[in-house]
Amino acid sequence: MNNPRPCYLQIVIDTPLNAVFDYRWQGDPAERPQVGQLALVPFARREVVGLIVGVADESDVPVDKLKDALAVRGQLSPLSAQWLALAGFAADYYQRPLGEVALPGLPKNLRVLTTVALDRALKKLAKLEAPHDPTPSNMPALNPQQQEAADAIGGAQGFKPTLLYGVTGSGKTEVYLQACAQVLAREPDGQILILVPEINLTPQLEGNIRARFPGVMLATLHSSLSEGERMLHWLAAHQGKARIVLGTRLAILSSLPHLKLIVIDEEHDPSYKQQEGLRYSARDLAVWRAWQLQIPIVLGSATPSLESWHHAQSGRYRRLELRERAVRNAVLPTVKLIDMERDKPKDGLTSQLVAAIKQRLERGEQSLLFLNRRGYAPVICCESCGWISECTRCTSFMVLHRPEHRLRCHHCSLEMRIPRHCPTCGNVDLQPLGRGTQRVEEGLQAMFPEARILRIDADSTRKKGSAQEAFDTVHRGEVDILVGTQMVAKGHDFKKLTLVGIMNPDTALFSQDYRASERLFAQLMQVAGRAGRAGIPSEVLIQTRYPQHPLYGAVVHHDYDHFASALLEEREQADLPPYLFQALLRAEARELAMAIEFLSMARDCMEHPGITINDPIPMTMTRVHNVDRAQLLVESPSRPALQAFLKEWMQVLREMKSRVKWSLEVDPLDI
Repeated sequence: MNNPRPCYLQIVIDTPLNAVFDYRWQGDPAERPQVGQLALVPFARREVVGLIVGVADESDVPVDKLKDALAVRGQLSPLSAQWLALAGFAADYYQRPLGEVALPGLPKNLRVLTTVALDRALKKLAKLEAPHDPTPSNMPALNPQQQEAADAIGGAQGFKPTLLYGVTGSGKTEVYLQACAQVLAREPDGQILILVPEINLTPQLEGNIRARFPGVMLATLHSSLSEGERMLHWLAAHQGKARIVLGTRLAILSSLPHLKLIVIDEEHDPSYKQQEGLRYSARDLAVWRAWQLQIPIVLGSATPSLESWHHAQSGRYRRLELRERAVRNAVLPTVKLIDMERDKPKDGLTSQLVAAIKQRLERGEQSLLFLNRRGYAPVICCESCGWISECTRCTSFMVLHRPEHRLRCHHCSLEMRIPRHCPTCGNVDLQPLGRGTQRVEEGLQAMFPEARILRIDADSTRKKGSAQEAFDTVHRGEVDILVGTQMVAKGHDFKKLTLVGIMNPDTALFSQDYRASERLFAQLMQVAGRAGRAGIPSEVLIQTRYPQHPLYGAVVHHDYDHFASALLEEREQADLPPYLFQALLRAEARELAMAIEFLSMARDCMEHPGITINDPIPMTMTRVHNVDRAQLLVESPSRPALQAFLKEWMQVLREMKSRVKWSLEVDPLDI
């Protein structure tokens, strides 16, 4: 009997090598592998799982140099051509090897050597009977602006990018849900992808979706899931059983064969940008994916990013507006500025803010104190000699965490005991400088001993499920004063919250980052929007030493339109995004001089007409975990020109021999 004629597989692997590897397949011709399947192959001295991106009858590689593919994961249906195109686009645009994009975008249990976890998940999923009744329940009536927006989104055909600009509390979530209902009713097998910026925003929205669509399978995808849970939910989406997929940024790379609508909630949030490995923007990839599939996409926010606002002004995006709060008689909170030069704070709180908290306690209403700085104090110091608690591995300070009796670096996680005396002069009187959420909580407990006070930040919610438990406590009305960081600033609907006090926002006014004012405005508007959502009169008090600053004036008047227009005008005059396109080359080395030297070589290694390459400089935080860091900014007024340069430049850089670790970020958010 003749041996079956082999076929040849082109396979990508999760490796920094920007290459496609050829393998031979000599299995049963009836089980000929397909593009989009996973295969187990030998690579170097180990076995790995790769992705098949091509199947051919011949190979350009000599037969004696080819290795045999060991197995093909035939029990899993192939990834679609559209998904492969998405991974290919992300790899090309962000200048990464295809394998580094495609493989990490899959659940970890799909990439292990055995198929035990996959087989178990497939069996479990087969037993789940996917409901197919998209009829929504408990559909509330919408106001005219909401109804117009829901109909425009739900009835859109083809590629329709829509910016849904709605003030906080205007009912954007309800617009999403009613638009989803229209799509699910119209598309028998259609799927919807809803992205949120942070994990702690998923439980509340998940509950709303399940209550609204009890007859539709929902899958969630985020990094807090166990590997088994993520595999099961990913497979439900991949097989089309899950009609709605809710997730954070990693969900944009999920396999959705029948995708018909994409929703990006809080589209302005920087959390949509991955900051390590493949530095992709989930929001931008979502727009490309919608264009690829010719389906509608909606980007919602009370404070849209300047890029999206610019697209709406130029006509690239359709803009829909929700100018009123959804709850009857609910109005936006009154915003007042407290001049800290006149009303000197005690324990971080001005007399006006203390009086406002007392009023809420007397009326049985809730207050929120927002301070985006966790820990007890940013630093401790010796007043005798000037010693301060600097991290020995980073160019940053060790933050005092008093309840834990520790100093902790928030960048490299170095911890140490609080010293009993100054390491330099021996002085035992070491003092905390500044305030974090722990210190504010302590001060409030002394000031209001009868109040129920709760702190929500990354330290108090480390255990799985603790964040949702804390938010549930607030929603039940079992908290009088909530102290929190950016975790509480968006997405939460606290019915009894009528006072927001904002502490220490001024530092962002003097940042060297040109995006700092945009982010501060968005943060202030988002946290201010937590107040008065149930129709109870409310106010926001901002403690500042610069009450005349125009940014605060815009916040007081809830005037995003003019603020955004002024910022865009500044950006255009200064040749900054969105009127300019950027890429950032970062280098890390044991010594700063090595990183600078590598970047200098990178700057001079090839001609670059029409491209501006700035001089290499140390990063703002130069040293992290005993590694020095520098950066090189590349700019161009033309995105295609920048992409063409980067593609050629990366080939040259990969051939340069250096002990320096380097990475490229396209469209950087932090410079």
